[in-house]
Amino acid sequence: MTDNTQQHVSWFRHSSPYINAHRGKTFVLMLGGEALAEPNFDNIVHDIALLNSLGVRLVLVFGSRPQIEARLEKQGIKTRLHHHQRVTDAQTLQCVVEAVGSLRCELEARFSMGLSNTPMHGARIRVSSGNFITARPAGVVDGVDLKHTGELRRVDHEAIRQLLNLNHIVLLSNLGYSPTGELFNLSVEEVATRTATALKADKLILFGSENGIHDSRGDLRSELLVATAMRMVSQYLAKLDDPTAPHTETSRLLQAAADACQSGVPRCHLINFQQDGALIEELFTRDGSGTMVIRESYEQVRVAGIEDVGGILELIAPLEAKGVLVRRSRERLEAEIERFTIVERDGAIIGCAALYPFLDEQVGELACVAIDSNYQGGQRGDMLLNTLEEQARDMGLKSLFVLTTRTAHWFVERGFRETSLDELPQEKKALYNFQRNSKVFFKPL
Repeated sequence: MTDNTQQHVSWFRHSSPYINAHRGKTFVLMLGGEALAEPNFDNIVHDIALLNSLGVRLVLVFGSRPQIEARLEKQGIKTRLHHHQRVTDAQTLQCVVEAVGSLRCELEARFSMGLSNTPMHGARIRVSSGNFITARPAGVVDGVDLKHTGELRRVDHEAIRQLLNLNHIVLLSNLGYSPTGELFNLSVEEVATRTATALKADKLILFGSENGIHDSRGDLRSELLVATAMRMVSQYLAKLDDPTAPHTETSRLLQAAADACQSGVPRCHLINFQQDGALIEELFTRDGSGTMVIRESYEQVRVAGIEDVGGILELIAPLEAKGVLVRRSRERLEAEIERFTIVERDGAIIGCAALYPFLDEQVGELACVAIDSNYQGGQRGDMLLNTLEEQARDMGLKSLFVLTTRTAHWFVERGFRETSLDELPQEKKALYNFQRNSKVFFKPL
């Protein structure tokens, strides 16, 4: 087997938990008109087709801002914005309808492909669209009539679900329809957010021209709590010199993600429509390719169970090989599993530690402290230590000790002090391995 083949097999095996987790789930994908005009869009279509074949229920909401602008410019019609909304007069509405209709036909054609030697071969995807979005006029705002600019009134989620049950991909645009037979120009972000909420979707995936949200150092934030996302949007708005100026793409997407999460969508993802494979990487790898906005952290510290034995063994194996940790057999780990606390990230174990109490001496041993090398530096070790210290206090223990050969400084920085073997509990002292020559550190609780 070649290295490339081995790598492919390994990736496919590691992606299988995500394939199982996503099957039957409902995802709403939002692509602005910029994404549809991007050369990488063919690859996005292939990846969406792959999700469909894996049993994911998909709603695709598409926008048309640049296509509308191109038509307006061609006809010499000037764009007018009011409070970040386009004033849609009759001429502008005609350009909107033409842009949306053209894009819808193009999307339906792309998803109809089935050429041999392409990712779409044999896909036979069915795409459905219709008047699922009911809208009303936005009306007069601060003295300005927004005309055919509308507000979303209702999403016909029952009709959409019926099509999803038939394994159709449902297409929605930025157009809404009224009971009086009128058309209204809507915000594509509003359509995507309200649709995801109405469907009780498992994910809202927002495509933009950036990988996601970056911090002040330029590093990608793989995860944002919704409260942090809202604070970042507020900070952005406060910096605007002109409050009537249009929002940037990033602020619109972040606002949409935060709104969806606050309305009940568990996870929203911001990914890059210019990056080939960004959708697959985001959904089928542990760290993804963009930024995920969530209501609460999907990384948790919890007590281990017997089903976690395999994950713990995989985590500690490299440290055992280096001599940092004492080797533990599966049998021993299974027998002592109730002593372990783990850090779990999206179903994968990325940290662990164990607490062994010596009740007669009112002390506890902190053992098998390990953090995955890919996740060090994120204070996960501190979370584990704090959790085990609370467990020790609940047991009535007065202090903790640790035996270590390689990580003494880490424990010293967290309040442990080096002591002699004589301070160890008698039972532990009798089992001390003089060949390892571990140093002893204690910390009062």
